[in-house]
Amino acid sequence: FVKRFLDICLSAFLLIVLSPLFVIIPILIKATSKGAILFKHKRISVKDTEFTIYKFRSMHTDAEKKGAVWTENNKNDPRITPIGRFMRETHIDEIPQLINILKGGISFVGPRPERPEFVNGLKKDILYYDLRHSVKAGLTGWAQVNYKYGSSVEDAREKLRYDFYYIKNRTIFFDILIVLKTIAKIFTY
Repeated sequence: FVKRFLDICLSAFLLIVLSPLFVIIPILIKATSKGAILFKHKRISVKDTEFTIYKFRSMHTDAEKKGAVWTENNKNDPRITPIGRFMRETHIDEIPQLINILKGGISFVGPRPERPEFVNGLKKDILYYDLRHSVKAGLTGWAQVNYKYGSSVEDAREKLRYDFYYIKNRTIFFDILIVLKTIAKIFTY
C-alpha cells in the first residue's frame, strides 16, 4: 500500500514538474521526423500480465519492420532519430512511463519490463527467468543502476541476478536508494 501510494504521489508530482517537456519534446519529434509522438508497445509485468508501455518515439517509424531486436548500443543504431539519440541518452524518452505508473501497470522501482518476444525466449534460455515477474515491473530497478544496457541473453542472465537481489531484499528504503541512484546516474551521463 505504501509503495503504491508513493508511486502515485511521485509520478503525479513529476508529471506536473515535467509538464513543459510534454510540449517541447513533441515539437522536436515532429520537427525532426515523421510519425507519432508516442511509441506504444507491449511489455510483461507482474504474474506475466501484458500491458502497453508509453515512451516518446525515438526511432524512425519503420524501425521495427523486421521485428524487435537487441542492439549493442544506441550510438550506432541507424533506426534512432537524432533527437531520439539525445532523448535516450538523457532518458527523456521514458517520461511518458509516469502515466504507466499512475495507471498501475508498473511501479517506480522493480525489474525493468521486457517485451513479450524477448520474455518467451529468455524463459527458455534462462532457468527461473519468470520469477522476476513475481513483483511489479518498474521504471527503474537495481539492475538498471548497477549494470549496463542489456543486449544479449548473457546480459539478461546477469541482470536477472540483480533482479533477484532486489526481489529478495525489497523495502521502501531500498526503493528510495534505487531512485536516488537513478537520479545520480541520469545526471552523470
